[in-house]
Parts: sequence; structure tokens; C-alpha cells
Amino acid sequence: MNKPLKITKIGNSAGIVLPKDVLARLRVGPGDQLYLSEAPDGVRLSAVDPDFAAKMEAAEVIMREDRDILRELAK
Repeated sequence: MNKPLKITKIGNSAGIVLPKDVLARLRVGPGDQLYLSEAPDGVRLSAVDPDFAAKMEAAEVIMREDRDILRELAK
């Protein structure tokens, strides 16, 4: 997808208006947060915090490896 977006002045800041189809693809709406991260080819806009996703993936690996220990601790 390649859509040109115009930067507009919003108070002392600048912003862009995202088209409805882009909001639908991101599954976000007014009031939701988006995350901007650097990518090899520029920047990436996502509805998921990439830092949080990486931490959760690491936690899932630990939980799978130490399932028996965690089960005992939960008793």
C-alpha cells in the first residue's frame, strides 16, 4: 500500500490524517494509541507496541521452559 498523506498544522504541532481504510487495517479508532518505530526501509506504524510484544515473547519462552517450576510455585 502506498498512500500519500499531507502533513497539517495542529496547534504548535504537526499531524497527518489517516484514511478510514488504513484505520480499519490497523484496527484502531479515535483515542487509540499507535506506535512509530524505525525500520530498515524507513519507519513503521503499528497498533502494537513492539517493545511489549518482544517482552511477551520472551516471557512465553520462559513459561514454556519452566512450566513445571511455575506450576509448583502456583500451589
